[in-house]
Amino acid sequence: MIKVLIADDSAFMRKVLSDLFTGQPDFTVAGTAKNGKEAIELTKKLRPDLLTMDVNMPVMDGLNALAVIMEECPTPVVMLSSLTQEGTEATIRALSLGAVDFISKAGGSISRIDTIAEDILKKCRNAAQAHVHKSWRPGKAAPAPAAKKAPAPPTMHRIQLPLRHSQKMAPSAPPEKPAGNPLFRRQQEKAATSAAKAGKPLGQKLVAIGTSTGGPQALQTVITQLPADLPCGVVVVQHMPPGFTKALSDRLNSISAIKVKEAEDGDIIRPGQVYIAPGNYHMRVRSEGYHRKIVLSQEPPVGNHRPAVNVMFDSVAPVGRELVAVIMTGMGCDGCEGMKKIKAAGGYSIAQDKDSCVVYGMPKAVVDAGLADEVRPVQYIARAIVEAVKK
Repeated sequence: MIKVLIADDSAFMRKVLSDLFTGQPDFTVAGTAKNGKEAIELTKKLRPDLLTMDVNMPVMDGLNALAVIMEECPTPVVMLSSLTQEGTEATIRALSLGAVDFISKAGGSISRIDTIAEDILKKCRNAAQAHVHKSWRPGKAAPAPAAKKAPAPPTMHRIQLPLRHSQKMAPSAPPEKPAGNPLFRRQQEKAATSAAKAGKPLGQKLVAIGTSTGGPQALQTVITQLPADLPCGVVVVQHMPPGFTKALSDRLNSISAIKVKEAEDGDIIRPGQVYIAPGNYHMRVRSEGYHRKIVLSQEPPVGNHRPAVNVMFDSVAPVGRELVAVIMTGMGCDGCEGMKKIKAAGGYSIAQDKDSCVVYGMPKAVVDAGLADEVRPVQYIARAIVEAVKK
């Protein structure tokens, strides 16, 4: 029996959801809360298996309540959000804070419960099985991998070197992403151009990441640790509806050293850039001349997913030994078949470990098939990527 706590400032919505859950043989409503403060108190008192929580509530909103709950009494949470831009951005923040899934309120309401009842029940049943815990997040010091603590490195300050006025500068970078040392960046771009002229693909190495349930939080942990000067591009498939992948990309870009964007058809994959597949589009990587480029399509879903990790992994398998493939938290086994092709071609694979996964499904399929070269907690995956790229 799944004990669910419902947090919503609308009495009507609390009644609608309560009726939905009590009508199911495997759910019981443990209680209801009118605001985030009550949600925290009742979560600690009732210890529900699942919490459904609205974003916009008085006294304390859903996002602030979620942050406290995930820190003090980790519980599987499904957020209720509108499909407005503000609602979409709030949903991405909630997923990054540790919410397992979300329910979109079309038109700002789910009063027509009959149209989405099955989707709500399916998401809530799945979320109740998720493994949530107080986890490491960017901003906290990562736990040391060994018992012996290494001495802290000396503090280093970056000095902005002036450019000579005689040098012709390239168009300035967008203000939201610091450019770092301009001389270093120009040297990097010149090296990439020289490599292309020498017959090598731009950013010879390539990193491919696949993830699903729990992925936004895992991606935040990994991508925010990748260096701005990563000498290759990164392509990502995260199972997510249209619109939300843009909000996810923008959020990650705003808090990461490396650049992050929602992929567009025809994008050339460049070093130091992360490309996230847009919702409802398969993403492939295709070599053209000296470059690799993004190809998007709306071909039928694969394994009920579009985008599908298997589709992306199939397309990058020919990269062979220059590929680093990463599989992270998610339900099901999307990515396993593609990983078989990657390993057959000589690619290197990294899987997230069970304890740090919200749902140990996709990584488990890869590990159980003997396809993982490394199995790492999520907080060490960025380090593993950087080391693998150096090989």
